[in-house]
Amino acid sequence: MFSRTLITLLVVFSASAAHAETHWNQFRGPTGRGHSVATGVIQKWDASNVLWKADLKGTGQSSAVNWGDRIFITSASDDGTERYVMGISATDGKIVWEETIKSENPEDIHAMNSRATPSCATDGEHVVAFFGPAGIHCFDLDGKKQWSVDLGIFAGSWGIAGSPVIYNGTVIQNCDSMGVSKLVALSLKDGSIVWETPREEKPRGGWSTPILIDVNGKSELALNGEFGVRGYDPDSGEELWFCKGFNGRGAPVPDYADGKLYVVNGKPGDTYCVKPGGKGDVTESHMLWHASRKGGRDLPSPAVVDGHLFITSMSAISSCYDAETGEAHYVERLEDKIEGAKGIEIAAAPLVADGLIYLQTVNGGDVIVVRPGKELEVVAVNSLGDQAKGEIFRATVAPIGGKLFLRSGGTLYCVEG
Repeated sequence: MFSRTLITLLVVFSASAAHAETHWNQFRGPTGRGHSVATGVIQKWDASNVLWKADLKGTGQSSAVNWGDRIFITSASDDGTERYVMGISATDGKIVWEETIKSENPEDIHAMNSRATPSCATDGEHVVAFFGPAGIHCFDLDGKKQWSVDLGIFAGSWGIAGSPVIYNGTVIQNCDSMGVSKLVALSLKDGSIVWETPREEKPRGGWSTPILIDVNGKSELALNGEFGVRGYDPDSGEELWFCKGFNGRGAPVPDYADGKLYVVNGKPGDTYCVKPGGKGDVTESHMLWHASRKGGRDLPSPAVVDGHLFITSMSAISSCYDAETGEAHYVERLEDKIEGAKGIEIAAAPLVADGLIYLQTVNGGDVIVVRPGKELEVVAVNSLGDQAKGEIFRATVAPIGGKLFLRSGGTLYCVEG
């Protein structure tokens, strides 16, 4: 049951931001695909639009999620022996609560990763945070610990990034690693294992987050991975189908539009479109098209808007395809469209709002707003100014309550129009 205080917060927050998402409740929002239903999202800003910024204990790359006025975010100590979960006021950035989780055997990580990369997930009663070998942990909205579960050692030197997803009284977690890999569902009530399904993704780490999709009126989980994309029954964990990819890593979260999945690999290799469904290996029967990609590694996720599939590589080489046929409209460097730009790098998954795509740069947190179409159109280039100089941004921009929340390694920024 919601507390009276929480209900009051929800009413006040909803009334003040009726045009925006009420709850951006997990990594990339309610659908997990980064598409916002909000209208009037700020498109152009500078340092003067920063309403507040909050210094975070430790560092991390998790994105802001919310329920009502409460923002939830994670970070970790530099040596990984401590992990932090925080509840922050969306109104003024004050840290309302902070809980510390000890980790006796911190994992090795890639230089581009952190030990607090997965974002939290919440359903308005529970807040779930995942830290790989440091466990998965559940709190209430006031920060009181509900349960903790050890999900294994997560072998390898890459670290983890897959975020938890809440579904029908369970929390579903991708546990890929260079060792034993699995997809697991735990009870939100007490953390007990509801189902556990082995995965084959051993050569690399667990960086991708599953998304829930509707296939002929039935919910399925779609999860990218080292070898391709797979569909699962979220109620039982049964693997339903598999479509082989082109070149490994499988970090980017697929997009889902008009009953089709749009997938990129992570390493350079063809992007492809899949019709979910079928049984077993459906590569030959359900891959609708694939198109060449030679622009470097694709860490950011693809985005489908108005029949256009937009993808940008880490090196900001942007491509747009016809979502129905895979025909390429263009392949261009973003910096060629921006005066004075040089060496743009993009790691975060994009935000889609009002038909536009928001791309955050790694160095300094500039946000490039693009309109997808047959030609590359840059709508705006937005900066946080000198206050963010030298900071690294790999978290996804979150639209909450009519504002945008941008997270660097150690700072959370709130931008208001």
